[in-house]
Amino acid sequence: MLGVESRMEGRVPRRRKLLGILGFLCLWITAQAQMKIPPETTKNSHKVVLGMLLQKLKDVEPIIKIVEVDGNDLVKDYSDEIERMLGSKMKSVKRLAESAEDADLYHEFNASLQFDYFNSMLINTMDDDGNNVDLGGEFPLEENEHFNNMAVNTQQSDIQIPTNVYNKDPNILNAIYNSEALNDVFIGNFQKDPTLTWQYFGSSTGFFRIYPGTEPVSSCVQYTDYVRYVEPCFKGTLVQADLDNREHFKQLVEDLHVKGEAKIKHAMKESFKILNEGSMCNQAIMLITDGAMEDFESVFEEFNWPERRVRVFTYLIGREMTFAQNTKWIACNNKGYYTHISTLADVQENVMEYLHVLSRPMVINHDHDIIWTEAYMDTVLFTTKAQSLLLMTSVAMPVFSKKKETLSHGILLGVVGSDVPLMEVMRLAPRYMLGAHGYAFLITNNGYILAHPDLRPLVRPASNVAQELQHLLFTRCLFKYKYGKKLKPKPNYNSVDLSEVEWEDTEEKLRTAMVRGETGSSSLSIRASVDKGKRPLFLINDYYYTNIDETPFSFGMVLTRGHGGLMFLGNVSVEEGLHDLTSPDLTIASEWTYCETDIDPGHRKYTQLQAAIRYLLGKEPDLECDEVLLQQTLFDAVVTAPLEAYWNALMLNDRVEPGVETVFLGTRSGLMRVVRYAGVESRVAKKFLTPADKDNLYTIDHFPLWYRLAVENTPGSFYYYPVNDKGVKYIIATTAVTVSSKGKTAMAGDVVSSVKRAEEQKQPECPGRI
Repeated sequence: MLGVESRMEGRVPRRRKLLGILGFLCLWITAQAQMKIPPETTKNSHKVVLGMLLQKLKDVEPIIKIVEVDGNDLVKDYSDEIERMLGSKMKSVKRLAESAEDADLYHEFNASLQFDYFNSMLINTMDDDGNNVDLGGEFPLEENEHFNNMAVNTQQSDIQIPTNVYNKDPNILNAIYNSEALNDVFIGNFQKDPTLTWQYFGSSTGFFRIYPGTEPVSSCVQYTDYVRYVEPCFKGTLVQADLDNREHFKQLVEDLHVKGEAKIKHAMKESFKILNEGSMCNQAIMLITDGAMEDFESVFEEFNWPERRVRVFTYLIGREMTFAQNTKWIACNNKGYYTHISTLADVQENVMEYLHVLSRPMVINHDHDIIWTEAYMDTVLFTTKAQSLLLMTSVAMPVFSKKKETLSHGILLGVVGSDVPLMEVMRLAPRYMLGAHGYAFLITNNGYILAHPDLRPLVRPASNVAQELQHLLFTRCLFKYKYGKKLKPKPNYNSVDLSEVEWEDTEEKLRTAMVRGETGSSSLSIRASVDKGKRPLFLINDYYYTNIDETPFSFGMVLTRGHGGLMFLGNVSVEEGLHDLTSPDLTIASEWTYCETDIDPGHRKYTQLQAAIRYLLGKEPDLECDEVLLQQTLFDAVVTAPLEAYWNALMLNDRVEPGVETVFLGTRSGLMRVVRYAGVESRVAKKFLTPADKDNLYTIDHFPLWYRLAVENTPGSFYYYPVNDKGVKYIIATTAVTVSSKGKTAMAGDVVSSVKRAEEQKQPECPGRI
């Protein structure tokens, strides 16, 4: 026996004692096109199967029990695992920061330094004579599944430099030479934590070092002789400088028309008034102008002197130096920095000087704050994973100079960081534990979603009319373009608020509690929808939530009342289970994690089913596997094993009704048994239950559609719903089976059939029961 309860004690979180199995059994039958479905025929065709399943479940009732899932314990276990996972990322970044600072501490600047490095724009590039170009060289690249099959070099980082920056500037060369020390740390971090993805160092001198090495792939006030806000919606208030707002204001600034003489003093007064109503953190005003003729002393005396709490940075644009003295005076008397920008090239080199000034208190006080970024899109994942888990976040830390002679100046050397795919975070809350309609989600302390099954950040490019309509509606999460072919990020994909997907949280009690980082639970009666909004479900959801320590994130989890909170406890021997697990008709959910195959590169060649079997056979004892999920899968394999022989007997004895194409079953553990009665050439529903049919397969963020509908309907009564897949029409029918133990009843499974109609006839718009 696998002996999960005894062997797992003290080895896995509390949730792994649940050992639940919900046997979910399905049958899919496709008959002649457009035929009427006689209820008695459908019932008779399933009667034998149902009887067999009920008898099998009856046989195992004495050795199983049904337990309730404790949501409070579960959310605590999951959040602890997420904290450990994100904590390891923070440790990696800290090691990078320490290494970068130490390398700078012991380096003496060399103005004549000659140093070759791998420039990502030039690697593996040859000149006309067949020689490697300068700063290029041979840089081996291999496709790596862990990095989304991109061609990378896991033994070396390389350098990316903007095209308008001289790549052999002494400041650049010295900084790159220093950062060579990071290469060993990059590799060491990846060895310690193989779940790490991209690691990098962004230097204040203007270059970017990335590992593994690869080829490169605020409030704004308008002023004239009076003050006018470019965005009236934000009049008199501060807004967060997130990606959404930055892009919005950039567009507004581009639409400004220059005319007349600007009265800067009015705008300056308005800016000070807004900042005085804000927080007491670092505050700054950026004045970008081509001339400043006014006397600002009275403004500063009224609003900023003598404390000089607000720093003023000035940027004089153009070659005219008449106003230089006055513009410089503004900055120097308000703890700011003056910059003259006469050409476009000056922008890259000089406009970021304010960062050094603002960072000085942090450097002097050795404040190495860990920063978690807002969510952003990893474009290489567009077509590979669930939309709801496409986003990433990054953990970053500033790097300061520790040289004694620079401490008073507060020199910022750059920033180190690492990307964290949110998909990897959410894998720590496995689907099988949450049930058919349960799910986990993650939000920021601003209420923005990082991961949620109803988040759809991609759309198809729209026509101009559709784009304008989308802008007017200001829809973010659920709006979907129907134009074009390729998907692209929605304009506001990373600023979708929790209230936009949890619609029933009308008083925002759930959102408020999570934004505050509280731990607790609440319940909501919700109207869920499946099948792309075609089929409504009315559920009662129990929400459990808590904060993730040392991050601005809050984790939430949902269990559905009733079957969503109940699981089986069962047990079979490894030998018995393996015999049935290796049946040719059996598969398991390919996107779920039964065994962690991404840690050791040698394991990446295995499918989840191959990895599970090798682990159970003792051939891969070093694999990290979810033993509870494996025990559930073994139990399901044994309980459902008789169906394979029954389905094959139907075919061998010519008892398969005309038009029947496929029969299949699925369980809560992600196990499926499938028998095809029609070849792909003659099969009508060619897409059904293929990798392209995401709706009807187990994926990382949802159970199959037929599963979710089955568990919400009366056991023993068939529930029918039509499918029209680009003109291919058929019907899916589903019914549920329950099992009882010691006064508790749980969902054991269901039988499903899909039938093509033989006659052209008008079909009911709504699904029904027979």
